[in-house]
Amino acid sequence: MRCKNSNIRKCLTTKTIAQCAALFLFCLIPLRGFCQTGESTVNVLVEMGFENVGWTEDDNERVYVLQNSAYRLQGVGISKAVDVIQKIGLPEQKKCRIIVLDNNIPQISLYYHPVKGDTVTQVERNDWKVTYELGEAWREARKIKVKNSSLFKVDVLVYPQLALRNLLLTQIYQVLFDLSPAVEVSLWKGMKLTGQLKIPVYNDGYGSYEDKIHPGHLTISQRFRLPYNVFGKVTVGYFNADRYGVDAEFFRPFADERFSVMARMGCTAIGYWDGFRFHYDPKMGLTWTIGGSFYWPQYNTSFNLKVEQYLKEDRGVKFEMIRHFRYCSIGFYAMKAKWAKANGGFRFQVALPPYKYKRYKKWPRINTSANMGLVYNAGNERYYYKEYKAEASDNIMEKNSFNPYFIKSELLNF
Repeated sequence: MRCKNSNIRKCLTTKTIAQCAALFLFCLIPLRGFCQTGESTVNVLVEMGFENVGWTEDDNERVYVLQNSAYRLQGVGISKAVDVIQKIGLPEQKKCRIIVLDNNIPQISLYYHPVKGDTVTQVERNDWKVTYELGEAWREARKIKVKNSSLFKVDVLVYPQLALRNLLLTQIYQVLFDLSPAVEVSLWKGMKLTGQLKIPVYNDGYGSYEDKIHPGHLTISQRFRLPYNVFGKVTVGYFNADRYGVDAEFFRPFADERFSVMARMGCTAIGYWDGFRFHYDPKMGLTWTIGGSFYWPQYNTSFNLKVEQYLKEDRGVKFEMIRHFRYCSIGFYAMKAKWAKANGGFRFQVALPPYKYKRYKKWPRINTSANMGLVYNAGNERYYYKEYKAEASDNIMEKNSFNPYFIKSELLNF
């Protein structure tokens, strides 16, 4: 009898252990599948060529961070990422946010809030809200250990540069065309080092200095994002327009993100290259800009009004109207300075193919620049209204690439 009770006790003990083990495994099964969903999404995005990709979540929200390094156009790249996340990466009955980085600095977020009764298969691009706001989860998301880091990866971008001027009665246009390869690399968060070389292809009337191979932009820039959605960039080095020095610019959208303010200040001096011999004047001068902007989402058009001081210390007012399309931006401008006649013209920027590209491991990626542009000076003003460009990549198309309304329109129309 005692032996029989002992066997029964052993059987009960074994059965209890088996039940506990089964219960433990049962609890792990949904947890394991749940974790794989976010991790597998990250792996797919990395395979597509996205950089700085990671994810985290809490009881209320799942957050992905990513940087579009696979597609030339931010709207196209972000749309592709949204498709992947909608297909395999959305949590059930939980909020989801995608934070988009640029050079490791957060720019915008896309936010999906499921409605009671929704299922993953019903989610569409139109369900995502695009905004400069990052949400409370960013505090934890910035601690994510990301995959496929963009740091220390080298891009060699060839900038085609075309200049035209009409100064001679006997010649329609004087022409200068350069191919200007630039090495661009980020050594830490928000930083970009640019070293550019200008190689003349055709020079008709722009002087002997432009016949020689010489440096272009040689800059170090630091991007950052401050509280209250203040975006900033400080650039030090050699710019275009024969200037060197330091340049700082800031941008802040309001609660109604159609409206924003901007400010910029530069302290620069004259410097130019004779081949690889640098000539410079140590006397520095100030330039500055203060302005506001309104964005018309229906037509993806921005209206900018600025008060500025230019390189010749002439002060004036400038108005710009720029319409943005997927593959180009076209704008008109008008300006009036105190000591100069009114001037104006138009500008355009066109995206260059290929529109999809991928890095092979950590090898330098060689390609054309993201886009190419031209400014037309209708008043033929040669002395006043002079400005410079601090970075080789600065242009009207790039400045609008993370506008939430523009990204939203690309989500709907892609």
